[in-house]
Amino acid sequence: MRSHIPSFIRVLVLIATAFAASPLLPGAETPKPGIGQQPSAAKGAPLFGPSVRRIVFLGDSITYRGGYVSGIVAYQRAHEPRRNIEFINVGLSSETCSGLSEPGHAGGKFPRPDLHERLDRVLEKTHPDLVFTCYGMNDGIFMPFDEWRFQAFKDGMNWLHETVEKSGAKIIHITPPIFDEVKGGHAGYAGVLDKYSEWLVQQRGNGWQVIDLHTPMQQALTAERSKNPAFAFSQDGVHPGDQGQWLMAREILKGLGATGINGLASPAELFGSRANAAQLMHLIQEQQNVMKDAWLTEIGHKRPQPPGLPLPEAQKQANVLESQIQALLPSPAQQ
Repeated sequence: MRSHIPSFIRVLVLIATAFAASPLLPGAETPKPGIGQQPSAAKGAPLFGPSVRRIVFLGDSITYRGGYVSGIVAYQRAHEPRRNIEFINVGLSSETCSGLSEPGHAGGKFPRPDLHERLDRVLEKTHPDLVFTCYGMNDGIFMPFDEWRFQAFKDGMNWLHETVEKSGAKIIHITPPIFDEVKGGHAGYAGVLDKYSEWLVQQRGNGWQVIDLHTPMQQALTAERSKNPAFAFSQDGVHPGDQGQWLMAREILKGLGATGINGLASPAELFGSRANAAQLMHLIQEQQNVMKDAWLTEIGHKRPQPPGLPLPEAQKQANVLESQIQALLPSPAQQ
């Protein structure tokens, strides 16, 4: 029997079928499965499998600032409000995994801390199921590219990867944020971090899980500067502000399989239109701030800085904040 479907509708169906069978358009990203999860494009699917209960973040001052860590915490709280995952930020300002330090660092007051000095204690005291690492910004010590310094970075990353895996934890590497020479000077250093990031991404071929935030951050900076030449993610070329930290969190979340977050302007928007979204985000950040300094003091390090609270005292404060967070999160019936 001859079909009575108008020809223009048949054409639309054919076009839709062709697009459905074709690869994603340039710039689109296939959602990746979270740790311990099967591939899923479902918005709000859990990022971490049921065996993941404690997650540690290692890095330098960019990690210590904690904006991207809090963004990841907020996503997990928004989508699994009653699941208890402990997120521990032990980023240490000035630190490298290469063990290098430039002459006269910090005005000659102290050399850069070396992750080799404390990693065993971090793993012994925190007992993580999963470790995120973000190094590179300090590892080239803000000097022109040099094969010896590059090898020190590669050796440090290989050692870090092997040490974390031997502890029984899984590890996810994050490429370093961009260095903005317009704001930070040090001509050529942006290219150094390009090389470090490229090498990290290449380690996917060796079975490493690597999330690349360096490339999309550079693309975003280029796009914004085309509209506003004064735009910057970082006023000193090194440390991303709130907008840059949220971009970092978004790229990491997408690398873990999160979807539907590209249009969000801040982590508070992860909680949707809830009137208490900003308050929830503030409490999450406050909880992270209390605990990160306590954990750094508990673990110990060689960077001169004020100590955090004793861990038991910090935990009491964190528990009070947790009660406030739980009171603001949606109940299972509201999800």
